[in-house]
Amino acid sequence: MWSKPPGEMSADRAALRRAIERGEREGGSVEFKERLTRAVHLGDGRLESLVAQLRHRVLSGEGEATYVVGVTDDGGIAGIEPEAFSESMDVLSLIAEEAGAHIDDVETWGVGEDGTATSNPDGGRGEDAAGLVGVATLSEGAVLDVDDDHIVVGTAGHVDHGKSTLVGSLVTGDPDDGQGGTRSFLDVQPHEMERGLSADLSYGVYGFDEDGAVRMDNPHRKSDRARVVQEADRLVSFVDTVGHEPWLRTTIRGLVGQKLDYGLLVVAADDGPTKTTREHLGILLATDLPTVVAVTKTDAVTDGRLAEVEREVERLLRDADRTPLSVERHGVEAAIEEINEQVVPVVTTSAVTMDGLAVLDELFERLPKTGEATGDFSMYVDRTYNVTGVGAVASGTVRSGTVAAGDELLVGPLADGAFREVEARSIEMHYHRVESASAGRIVGIALSGIGEPDLERGMVLVPRDADPTPVREFTAEVMVLNHPTRIHDGYEPVVHLETVSETASIHPAGGQLLPGDSGTARVRFKFRPYLVEAGQRFVFREGRSKGVGTVTDVTPVE
Repeated sequence: MWSKPPGEMSADRAALRRAIERGEREGGSVEFKERLTRAVHLGDGRLESLVAQLRHRVLSGEGEATYVVGVTDDGGIAGIEPEAFSESMDVLSLIAEEAGAHIDDVETWGVGEDGTATSNPDGGRGEDAAGLVGVATLSEGAVLDVDDDHIVVGTAGHVDHGKSTLVGSLVTGDPDDGQGGTRSFLDVQPHEMERGLSADLSYGVYGFDEDGAVRMDNPHRKSDRARVVQEADRLVSFVDTVGHEPWLRTTIRGLVGQKLDYGLLVVAADDGPTKTTREHLGILLATDLPTVVAVTKTDAVTDGRLAEVEREVERLLRDADRTPLSVERHGVEAAIEEINEQVVPVVTTSAVTMDGLAVLDELFERLPKTGEATGDFSMYVDRTYNVTGVGAVASGTVRSGTVAAGDELLVGPLADGAFREVEARSIEMHYHRVESASAGRIVGIALSGIGEPDLERGMVLVPRDADPTPVREFTAEVMVLNHPTRIHDGYEPVVHLETVSETASIHPAGGQLLPGDSGTARVRFKFRPYLVEAGQRFVFREGRSKGVGTVTDVTPVE
């Protein structure tokens, strides 16, 4: 599978060296290919022989084969152009599919003018590289056909209240060491590991089958995530957002820019609800997201303090016109039946003692999916990166419909409002290749027809026959949650809509809006157009000022 963004190209040539030393021999599992092309290798008669060859290699390797691409028949390192390598991987993938197998992993190296394979840390060819050589690992069995019940949960809450730790314990089943050890499973940046803070969105996954929970042994291993996706009948993906005030923009991106089914708000028992807790709760509820509150760190406080914090949480919910439902008092069954935009279950938990985690397991195993959307495929781009041998990859959460490998799509709008024709070459979900993906699933889609520098967060993928019309401005019903004084005509906050994060000017119909007011306004993006549809919810903020809105009309004003 493709799964190495820039900076993750293997610097260790051991896999390449081992494959070449083992050699291409009869009864072996290694196959050398200089390159594979659609025109030559998918033609009449040739495909059948290549399929038979691949099956033989997989059988000889007891379910696993190694294909070295960019080498001659005698194992000499030749190297091929990145475009040719990319085509070779596409062809190899099609051959594997016909053979009832799939590509598990691809490692690539740049090839110098002298024919030596060198590490290539920037993800491209490099000044001294003449081409690429790669080692593809193939395994028996078709790529995963995902037809499971899959829910996506967005977490929120104040810094140090235990969001990442709680998710880490849920996805592994391991108790925390009291120092946030399980949080490290979700901290992916070096400075996050050092500071103990999550500075970006992190993704955790676990699931359930007929025997119970299917968890990860080591979330750092992509193969472990792929195993969970493959084995589980029901998947639970977490979008674990940040709680530190300077990064509230990233939290909003996680809660608004994903196709979430539920929210999980954490409140630490040793601290209680804070200003950030209230802000995050406001965002969750303003987007009509059914939410569960987890009171964490119950092992760190007395029973009296825990009861006090529970009362504070219940008061906070009632102040927001929501009805709290104590799962301890009323049971999981009541929580599953009653949870909605108005009723908020409250669970007490400890990642150290694992108290309450079985309750969350049962909730996530049984709660119905809420974010399913029918209609044509659409996905707002959240992240972009380049994978050597594959090209541009756009990742995000499928908003509606279904996308399949080979689909012809449009991506945009570009800065000038135009859309680019592209093809979905392959799709991955939690490091496992899939043939298709439907609404609510977090995926990466490898695209041909566009370079990664031309992709930007906030763009959208839609079918080729769609007729998307981007807009610079739209009409919305907005509500001011917090502002020091009042919002005047031309007020310029950052608007977060789907994965769009853009400065916009707001023009209230009455000329101004006071804190707590609701009203109609025109909203105009400052720099470029985006694809916006009636009914979409958004959040706007500027400093300590925050508000929410719903798009009501995208018709241009004459």
